[in-house]
Amino acid sequence: MTPVKPIIGITPSHNTENDDTSLRPTYPRAIRAAGGLTILLPLEGTDEDWRQLAAMCDGFLFSGGPDLHPFLFGDETHSACGNVSPVRDSMEIRLLKAAMELKKPILGICRGIQLLNVALGGTIYQDIPSQMERTFPLAHKQPFYYTVPSHHVDIKKGSLLSKASGGLERISVNSQHHQAIKDAAPGLIPVGWAPDGVIEAVEKPDYPFFLGVQWHPEYLWPNDPAAMGLFRLFVETCKAS
Repeated sequence: MTPVKPIIGITPSHNTENDDTSLRPTYPRAIRAAGGLTILLPLEGTDEDWRQLAAMCDGFLFSGGPDLHPFLFGDETHSACGNVSPVRDSMEIRLLKAAMELKKPILGICRGIQLLNVALGGTIYQDIPSQMERTFPLAHKQPFYYTVPSHHVDIKKGSLLSKASGGLERISVNSQHHQAIKDAAPGLIPVGWAPDGVIEAVEKPDYPFFLGVQWHPEYLWPNDPAAMGLFRLFVETCKAS
């Protein structure tokens, strides 16, 4: 009998100019390589819809995308803030609530880590270059393509991220963002840091699998065991949930 694969719901990208939704194929490829199946979630729905989807899926991946609206974390709009999608912000916050009520495994990538943090009461920097004092301007918007790492991340020993990365205390990552976590939400703990102090990963210790990372492992996994380990542990937890 063929083993049943866990179903992972992935949040969509939203083009606000034409109202299209889409998804980079790198996300489902990574989940498929780790042993899971994926579905692209709708952008709109009722709270009842999100509860039904939360019950149907075995886990959720909150994908990358545009900036979060500053009002969500009590800020006025910074001059360097990028485009936002209030519809997507609302959808993901409501979906996260429904998923967490059922203790479904959660993985957030890039925008995803910021969404998880803000939805649970944390704050973010709207623009790293103008809001963080740094002695060395690390390339958080790297000049290379996504498959090439640009900086390192130090990992907290004994964390979920450490387990997923094969026990490593430092990994190489790619980077394409100008926003980042400022204050971690209650219940979330930082477990990864860039050399300039930017928080690169958070997790929720009292949860089956709740991890947000600021980089893009969905581009690195074919040649990076640590990135593959992240997706594999996520999918394995989804299968067991």
